[in-house]
Amino acid sequence: MSSSQTLVVKLGTSVLTGGSRRLNRAHIVELVRQCAQQHAAGHRIVIVTSGAMAAGREHLGYPELPPTIASKQLLAAVGQSRLIQLWEQLFSIYGIHIGQMLLTRADLEDRERFLNARDTLRALLDNHIVPVINENDAVATAEIKVGDNDNLSSLAAILAGADKLLLLTDQPGLFTADPRSNPQAELISDVHSIDDALRALAGDSVSGLGTGGMATKLQAADVACRAGIDTIIAAGSRAGVIGDVIEGKPVGTRFHALQTPLENRKRWIFGAPPAGELTVDDGALVAILERGSSLLPKGIRTITGNFSRGEVIRIRSLEGRDVAHGVSRYNSDAMRMIAGHHSQQISEILGYEYGPVAIHRDDMIVS
Repeated sequence: MSSSQTLVVKLGTSVLTGGSRRLNRAHIVELVRQCAQQHAAGHRIVIVTSGAMAAGREHLGYPELPPTIASKQLLAAVGQSRLIQLWEQLFSIYGIHIGQMLLTRADLEDRERFLNARDTLRALLDNHIVPVINENDAVATAEIKVGDNDNLSSLAAILAGADKLLLLTDQPGLFTADPRSNPQAELISDVHSIDDALRALAGDSVSGLGTGGMATKLQAADVACRAGIDTIIAAGSRAGVIGDVIEGKPVGTRFHALQTPLENRKRWIFGAPPAGELTVDDGALVAILERGSSLLPKGIRTITGNFSRGEVIRIRSLEGRDVAHGVSRYNSDAMRMIAGHHSQQISEILGYEYGPVAIHRDDMIVS
């Protein structure tokens, strides 16, 4: 068995409906069975699901509605609960609990909300619960929508610290031409860089059911690959597709993660100007620089500036040398209260805690 992996599986409307007007429950059961099999083998699975509007239309008996955003949000509001019930019923066959997360772009662009979403997602995974993620379509406006679940899935993969992102669609992958109209079209099995020529091949969505075509899948693959996550586009109808992806078998089109060191990956995710700074004692300095440790409150001497939990702050030595940048687990007021204290005292001092570290090593770039 391969070592434990975290896999984000994105299911488009066309996969969930099998191209029909209603959700294809038999096919969804088969996909859940594959996820359950990998879950039982110790892998961590995250589902990003489309289909809320399709579920809403089906439940209401395909009503004639005006083509407005309010109509779409009505269908999503009705359908989202139906959709999550379906996922819950099907995973419960295998004794697996699910946790619903509804996200918008605002949750992912605001650093504190990003961290809260990340902490929630990882807590679900740590407790062997399958997160089921969708865009919060019933409340999202155009300004805060991610807009399609392909791009939402790449952001979910970053939140989850995923190894792989699997975009399941009604096509076997990305082709050299449109396979529906060109019999000479060939499957592109490996992509090492996404360029304009490749984007031109992606074309537009044609199924008419979902919002994402190949073009949004390329955008999603680009984002995920830059963050160090392999991305695979494959057919949802392919037998055993989820297990094959986890085992690294050739499936569909594989976009290879950029072979950048973790530091570059973190630079890309946390590229923000520092909102404040901490001065740390020599013991903390040695722990960060020589042992690759997280920064504990005990090692903090002084705090400068006002910052929120989740903002990037600078870490300096007692001599004033710029040592690292990192994402703060606590806001500046809380940090001032816990500085110099042992981690076990955080909860006692603040009345709450976000874990024992002030800045986690995974959220730190050493200068």
